[in-house]
Amino acid sequence: MKTTKLNTLTKTMFLGVLATMMIFSFHSCAQKALFLTSSVVPAAQGEVTLKKDKNNNYVIKMQISNLAEVHRLQPPKKGYVVWMEADRGLTRNIGLITSSNKLNVTFETIATLRPTRIFITAEEDEGVQYPGSMVVLTTGRL
Repeated sequence: MKTTKLNTLTKTMFLGVLATMMIFSFHSCAQKALFLTSSVVPAAQGEVTLKKDKNNNYVIKMQISNLAEVHRLQPPKKGYVVWMEADRGLTRNIGLITSSNKLNVTFETIATLRPTRIFITAEEDEGVQYPGSMVVLTTGRL
């Protein structure tokens, strides 16, 4: 009788520990977000993957297809700039992207702050410190 109760208790504890481990392992998985449909470049589609690395930084990866060459926009621009909004309301320029003749783009960078939104603008000057008004693609809240 005692052995049966002990085995049942051991099984229950094991299942509880296993369930807890599974919950924490899913929490560390990458988060994906799709870019919303753009009024500037309606054919463009893409996704952003956000994952925390072993140093507690955030790895941001993007894949975009059908992104028009920047000089074909109306009005034409010089480059695409990738921006990140962080928890504290900060907006940072995190890089430049260049569309190819095949209209596909990949981008990867690392951020120390957790992004709450990623967006891309078309700019006259690629070294700008603040985003312009021509937002090409944006995610919802991450």
